[in-house]
Amino acid sequence: MQHPDGPPIFVSVNVAVRQVWDSDLVADVAATLEETGLSPELLQLELTESAVMGSSGRPIQALKALSDMGVRIAIDDFGTGYSNLAYLSRLPVSVLKLDGSFVRGFQLEDRAAKASPADEVIVEAMVQLAHRLGLTVTAECVETSAQATRLRRIGCDTGQGWLYSRPVSPDRISELLGTPGVQAGVGKP
Repeated sequence: MQHPDGPPIFVSVNVAVRQVWDSDLVADVAATLEETGLSPELLQLELTESAVMGSSGRPIQALKALSDMGVRIAIDDFGTGYSNLAYLSRLPVSVLKLDGSFVRGFQLEDRAAKASPADEVIVEAMVQLAHRLGLTVTAECVETSAQATRLRRIGCDTGQGWLYSRPVSPDRISELLGTPGVQAGVGKP
């Protein structure tokens, strides 16, 4: 993409559980990178906790091989599955994507209802834990500027949600990237 003055823009791809167990995942990703010319550092594969937590053997080897290629690995919907924190230190993960259920609690304040202070405490603890492990954090389901402000205040790295953009077709991405504060539907909270 043609945005040399901005921060790097990466492509996020959701990976299904069955794909993690597919012996051809690493070869398929390598072939796709070769075919498209995309630098591995600009590809982020997003896997749910259930796809990687508690697994061993082939899935972990595949993720390690992908990470060694330079591909970013993200745990999607973090906090809704096993949440076995011991696995975070063993997986070749660079990003945690906090499930929207945590962020939605921040929205209550916008509706003049009393927000639960527990929501912010939980998110802040997860952000601090991720940062201590050298991971970045993306909050899902950011819908209001008040949510983004609260997330920024507690140190969340990026946000994803309708505040930044509704889903768009590929031909609209370049146009969207010209919008201040928006990068392909992901922005700084």
